[in-house]
Amino acid sequence: MHDLKKEQALAILVGIDTGQEDIELSMAELAELARTADTCVCGVLTQKRSNPHPATYLGKGKLDELAEMLEFAEITPNILIFNDELSPAQFRNLSDRFDCNIIDRSILILDIFAAGAHSAEGKLQVELAQLNYRLSRLSGLGKMLSRLGGGIGTRGPGETKLETDRRHIRRRVDNLRAELKEIRQNRDTMRKRRERSGAFVAALVGYTNAGKSSILNLVAGGDEVYVADKLFATLDTTMRRCRLPGGAEILLSDTVGFIEKLPHHLIQAFKATLEELSHADVLIFVIDASHPQREQHRDVVLKTLADLNLSEKKTITVYNKMDLDIDLPLPAHPQLGTVIEMSARTGEGKDYLLSAIEEAYNSGRTQMSVLIPYSESRIAAYIHENCEILSHSHEEQGDFFELIVDDEAKNRLAKFRVVMV
Repeated sequence: MHDLKKEQALAILVGIDTGQEDIELSMAELAELARTADTCVCGVLTQKRSNPHPATYLGKGKLDELAEMLEFAEITPNILIFNDELSPAQFRNLSDRFDCNIIDRSILILDIFAAGAHSAEGKLQVELAQLNYRLSRLSGLGKMLSRLGGGIGTRGPGETKLETDRRHIRRRVDNLRAELKEIRQNRDTMRKRRERSGAFVAALVGYTNAGKSSILNLVAGGDEVYVADKLFATLDTTMRRCRLPGGAEILLSDTVGFIEKLPHHLIQAFKATLEELSHADVLIFVIDASHPQREQHRDVVLKTLADLNLSEKKTITVYNKMDLDIDLPLPAHPQLGTVIEMSARTGEGKDYLLSAIEEAYNSGRTQMSVLIPYSESRIAAYIHENCEILSHSHEEQGDFFELIVDDEAKNRLAKFRVVMV
């Protein structure tokens, strides 16, 4: 039995070249994921096929070639990592054929999330995603999980042999959903409190390792958020206060990065967190300008945002890492909004980003004075819930407010407006 806690994790990467993506770059990203999971890559095998083989992923000839790679390797690999999500039948057949751990891209990403989640909510979300993934694949994963001693795929619930008890898993899934619902309700309460205070929120989004946390540190300052040149260095949502050039204070949040072929169960588990983006006033979409797949990364993020119904959200796009070798011109796209070029490492472009955020902050926000009759208590309650109150006094005719309002509130309060002379 392999014990990866004692052995070094050595892997061969396996992928299918369908012609729909750059297979070399896709496998390079898989290698980077493996490195993030503390696994050494000692070989790569790809096959040109229109689709993966439904039973064994690879065709018979490539399976034999893979067996030879394992047999004649100078140091025998103990993990096979496949670049696509495997079906239960593929897991079962590959486990029967090869005496090593079979890992697909989804398990690898879930494992990285399990290792990197630090908040209570993050840990619950990852465990929920892992359990849902395994629940749908028990028939194929049983043999594989029974011989895992540690390493990739065993962080979290993998160590408790949950694959043998469907009812236990479903019970745990229900408990996790209940806990996450309670956390979500608490987050909703905090968000409403921010909204009542008139807090403006700008949310950083983008492909993993595009530099979102570096930009947060540069713009917000203060206690630095963890930054590393690896995929998914930051998983838990972080929020910092930031002062704009005109003096206004806003909140800047950093969210988990996206990646191609992000596991469906992981998206579902983190959906409540990602829905926070819908309450942001502006999205700051960060793109690694130096990456050879920057356009593909852009499209992955735009598709994910569309899935979350955020395509119409006001957006500022930041082409980051402009201090590196860049293939110009930068590609245009109608959904990118205002485009800023900058380098979080050198600080170049920071002022342009702050100016763009301030422009978004000022747009659609109007200062107005209103007098609300005491008989219109519901309108007064609406103001407290939805407007930034600069001043409030009780007058003979009613409540007098000096407000900062958005367009919706401006229209609703128009008939109560007082023109100051």
